[in-house]
Amino acid sequence: MSRLDLAGRTTALEAAVEAAEGRIEPALLDEARAVTTRARERGGLSAEHTVVALAGATGSGKSSVLNAVAGVAIAQPGVRRPTTAHPMAAVWGEGADPLLDWLEVGRRHRVGAPVAAAEPPPSVDASPSRRRTPVGDAKGLVLLDLPDHDSVVSEHRMRAERLVQRADLLVWVVDPQKYADAALHEGFLRPLAGRAEVVVVALNQADRLTPDETSAMLADLTRLTAEDGLAGARVLAVSARTGQGMDDLRGLLAKAAARREAATARLAADERAVAQRIVDECGTPPPSRQSGHARGELVAALEAAAGVPTVVDAVRASARRDARSATGWPLTRWVGRLRRDPLRRLGLRSADQEHRAPSGREDLMRTSLPTARPAVRSAAASAVRHYVDEVTRGVADPWVLAARSRGQAGIDRLPDELDQAVAATRVEATRRPMWWSFVNAVQWALVAVVAAGLLWLLVLFGFAYLQLPPLPTPVVTLPTWSGGDGVVFPGAPGSGAGEDLGVDPFRIPWPTLMVLGGLVLGLLVALVCRVFGALGARRRALGARRRLRQSVGAVADRLVRTPVGEELAQLASCRAAATVAAG
Repeated sequence: MSRLDLAGRTTALEAAVEAAEGRIEPALLDEARAVTTRARERGGLSAEHTVVALAGATGSGKSSVLNAVAGVAIAQPGVRRPTTAHPMAAVWGEGADPLLDWLEVGRRHRVGAPVAAAEPPPSVDASPSRRRTPVGDAKGLVLLDLPDHDSVVSEHRMRAERLVQRADLLVWVVDPQKYADAALHEGFLRPLAGRAEVVVVALNQADRLTPDETSAMLADLTRLTAEDGLAGARVLAVSARTGQGMDDLRGLLAKAAARREAATARLAADERAVAQRIVDECGTPPPSRQSGHARGELVAALEAAAGVPTVVDAVRASARRDARSATGWPLTRWVGRLRRDPLRRLGLRSADQEHRAPSGREDLMRTSLPTARPAVRSAAASAVRHYVDEVTRGVADPWVLAARSRGQAGIDRLPDELDQAVAATRVEATRRPMWWSFVNAVQWALVAVVAAGLLWLLVLFGFAYLQLPPLPTPVVTLPTWSGGDGVVFPGAPGSGAGEDLGVDPFRIPWPTLMVLGGLVLGLLVALVCRVFGALGARRRALGARRRLRQSVGAVADRLVRTPVGEELAQLASCRAAATVAAG
C-alpha cells in the first residue's frame, strides 16, 4: 500500500469521525481520533526506519532475544521481577532520533558502535558453532525491548501499551509456560484482530522442548492466534540461548526493514479495524423508497391532526352555498343565507369576503378549527415517531435516537405551525365562475318576466274590478285534444283515447304565461344549476385539499423531514467515509 493510499484512508476516517460526532460511543471515536493522529504523526517522521517492538510477559526472554538478534549484549537480562522497567532501542543506521523522541524511548544503542559491555550475556551461547550472523546490515531497523505487559508496576504496563500502539511491527515473545495466558490473548492480541500482517509470535525457549512438543505447541499457538482474529500471523519457534530459529527471525526483520512497508501496513490495519467498527455502528442503510412512503403517511397524519378533512368539507359546503346563492331562484335565495357560511364558522372567511371574489388569508394567524391543541400535539408526536421509525428501519440505535431527537424537537411548534399553515392557505377559488354571473342574469330576467306578468294581471284585475272596458289581452293558443264528453287531454288523432275526437284550441293569456313560465323556468334552472354547483364544489374541495396538503407538507418538511433527513445524511456520510477507510 502506498503512502498516498494511507493519507486518503486517514482523511476518510477523519471525515467519518466528524460525521459520527455525538452519535456513536465517545470511546470508539476517541480511539479513531488517536489512530488518525498517530498516522499523521508517524507519517511526518522517518519513513526510512521500521520500528519493531519485542513485547511479552515477565520472564519470556525479550531482552535475550534482542541481544541474540543484535549479536551484542545490549540489554542485560534481569533476575528480579519485573525485569524491564524502561524500553530500550537498538538502532541500525542513523537519523532515528526524532522517531525515538516521538516513541519516548530514551535508552538507545546504535548497532555497530562501541558499547561498554561488548561480551555476549550469559544467556547467549558464544561458541562458534552456535553463533549466528546478527542483523548488522539491516539499515533502518529500530528494535525495541518493551517493559513487561504483565508487570506489577502499572507505569511499566502503560509504557508497554503505548509502544505496542505505536510500533510498526510487533514480535510477541512467549514462553512454553505462558503462551496461552489469558492476559496476553484478551488484553493484547485480540485488540489487534485484523492486523495479522504486522504481528509475529515467537515461542522462545524452544530448546527446552522435544521436536514433538515444539510442533504441538506451535500448532496450539497458531490456533489461539487465529481465534484472536490473527489468522495468518507468523508463528516461530526460537531459542535465544542456542540460536534455534533466530535466523528465521533475523531474516523476517531484515526483510521488513528493507521493504519499509511495515509502518504503513500497521497504520492502515489500525485504521481499517476502527473504521470497520464505525461501519458496524452505522447499521444497514434504510431502503431508498422507504422515505417517500413514510413522508406520505406523515403528511396524511398531520393533515388529520390539523383538521384538514374538516376544512375540505367546509370548502365543499361553502362552495355549494355560494353556487346556490348565485344561481338559485332569487326569491328563495334568502333561505340559504340563513345558514352560516361553514368557512366563516372556521374562521377561514371574513364577512366582507362572503360577497366578493375569494382571496387568500395571509393576514389570518389562527383558525377556529374545533381541535384541542393537546390532541393535535399528541397526534403529531405519534405521527413523527412513526415516521422516524420507518425511515430509520435497520439503522443502528445511536443513529435512531439522534434522528428521533431531531424529529421530536419541533413537536411543540407543530400545532401552531399547522394551524397557521391552514389559515394562510387559499382554500377558495381565485374567482367566481363566469357561468354563475350568466345564470344569475337569466334568473333575474325571469324574475322581471314574472313581475311584469303579475303587474299586467293586476292591471287587468283592476279594470275588471272597476267594471271598465277590458283591455285587449293577447293570448297564446295551444292545440289540445278532447273527447266527445268535453274532457280535454293530450293525445293524437287515431290514438284510440276517445270517440269523436276533435281539435279544440287551448288559449292562455300572455300575462299568465309570463308568470307561470317564469316561475317554472326559474325553478328548473335553479335545480339544474344545483347539480352543476355540486360538481363544482367537489372540484373546489379537491383543489383546496391539494393546496392544504402542500402547506401541511411544507410544515412537515421544515420541522420533521429536513432535520431527520440531515441526520440520515450524516449517517450516509459517516457510513460512506468509514467504508472507504475500512476498504
